[in-house]
Amino acid sequence: MLERLRSFFHVFDDRFEDFEKGKRAGILYRDFSSGLIVAMTAIPMAMGFAMASGLRPEQGIIAGAIACLVGRTFGGSKYQVYGPTAAFIPLIAAIMAKYDHGFLVFVSIVSGIVLLIMGLLGMGRIAKVVPNSIVVGFTAGIAVVIALANMGDAFGVTLYETLNLNLLNFSSLLGSINYYAVFLTAITFILCRYLMRISVFIPAPLIAIGLCTWLANGLFAGKGVTLVADRYGTIPHDFFQFTPPTVPDLTWAVAGDMVYFVIAIVFISGVESLLCSSMADRLANNKRTPFNPDKEFWGQGMVQIITPLINGFPCTGALARTATSIKAGAVTPLAGYFKGVLKLVLAYSIASYLEHVPLACIAGVLFWVATNMLKIGEIKVQIGLGPIHAFLVLYTAVMVPLTDFLTGVLSALILFGFAALAARLNPSISRWVWPNSSDEEIEPQLEVVPEQKVGG
Repeated sequence: MLERLRSFFHVFDDRFEDFEKGKRAGILYRDFSSGLIVAMTAIPMAMGFAMASGLRPEQGIIAGAIACLVGRTFGGSKYQVYGPTAAFIPLIAAIMAKYDHGFLVFVSIVSGIVLLIMGLLGMGRIAKVVPNSIVVGFTAGIAVVIALANMGDAFGVTLYETLNLNLLNFSSLLGSINYYAVFLTAITFILCRYLMRISVFIPAPLIAIGLCTWLANGLFAGKGVTLVADRYGTIPHDFFQFTPPTVPDLTWAVAGDMVYFVIAIVFISGVESLLCSSMADRLANNKRTPFNPDKEFWGQGMVQIITPLINGFPCTGALARTATSIKAGAVTPLAGYFKGVLKLVLAYSIASYLEHVPLACIAGVLFWVATNMLKIGEIKVQIGLGPIHAFLVLYTAVMVPLTDFLTGVLSALILFGFAALAARLNPSISRWVWPNSSDEEIEPQLEVVPEQKVGG
C-alpha cells in the first residue's frame, strides 16, 4: 500500500511517456490546440451544468478548470478531461434545494476521502462489477431529468420545480410561452448538434451562445427573453474564492442525507471516470501504458476535495470533452492543463458578456447534452444481451427520474444481485446474466462513438 501511495504522487509518470525527445514541439502544439478547442466548448456547458444544479454560472467555470488541473495532476488517465458532468446535476440540485453550498462542500470532501481510501486499497476494478445495462439506463434517466428540468427556460415560462407536471397545469401555461425563447433554444440545439458533425474544431456551443446573445440583446431586446443577469446578476471576475465546508445541526435526518449524498458522489465519480478512461484509451488507440484505475480513484478523490473548496462542486471525467480533446489531437496530460488555464483566461476575458446570455440558449445546450446521452446503439446492445439486461435498462431509466438517483441505481443493483445469485443456483440461465464469462466482456462495454453522439 505504501508503494501504491508513493506512485500516486508521481506527477510525471507513464502518462507522459509519449512526450518524447524530438517530438516535443509538435506534441506541445497538438496539446495546446486541443486544450483551446475544449476550453471554448466547455465554457457554455459548464455554465449550464452549474445553473441546472442550482449554482451560479461562474461556479461551473471555476469547477471545470480546477477539476481538470487537479485531475490531470493526480489521475490515472493520459487523455481524460475532467469537469462538470450531466450525471451530477440532479444530485447537486437536490443538495442545494435542501441545504447550501457549504454542505455540498462537506459531503464532497467526505466522498473524496472515501475515493482516496478506495484507490489506496486497490479497489479500482470494483466499478467494473456494475453491469453496463444499469449504467446505460441510469444515463438515459438522467437525460430525461435534465430535459424536463430545463423546459421552463426553453419555453420562457415558470414551471414547477418537480417533475410531476400534469397535462392540465402544462396546458394552462401554453398561452404564456415566449416564442422568442423557443426560437433561441431551437437554434442553439441545431447549431450544437450539426456544427460539430462538420468538424470537432468548431466550438459549436460557444458560437451558438455568441449568436443567441446578439439576438437576445439586439433584435429580440424588450421581447421578454430572460438573461443570465436577470436571474444571477453580474458575473464576477474573481473566480477564486475559498468556500469552507459547513455542517447543519446534526440530526438523524441530516446524518442519513450525508450518507446518501456521499455514496451517490462516490458512485458517480468512480463509475463515470473509469468508463471515460476506458473509452479514452480505445478512442486514442493507446498501445502503450493503459489507464490506472486505482490512481484514477485517487485523482477523483483529490478532485472532490479540492474543487468544491474553491467555489466549485463535484466533477468527474467528462465523456464528450474527453472525446473532443482526443479528436482535436491531444497526446499527453498537458492538454488538460492547457484546457484548464485557457478556460479561465477566456472566461475572465468575456465575463462581462456572459451575463447577457439568454437562459433559453443555456437550455438549448443542455437539451443537446441530454439527447446525446440517449445512446440508441448502446441501448440496443444491452437489449440484445437478453431479457435481464433489457429489463435493467428500462427499469433504471424509469426509476431514476421517478424516484431519485440512488434509489433507482441501488434497487437496480439489488435486482441484478438476485439475478446473479439465481444464475449461480441455475447455471442454465447464467448466459442471461453474464453473456460472456471473460473479464474483458464483463467489463462495461462503452461504445466508442463520435463526439456529437457522446453526452456529458
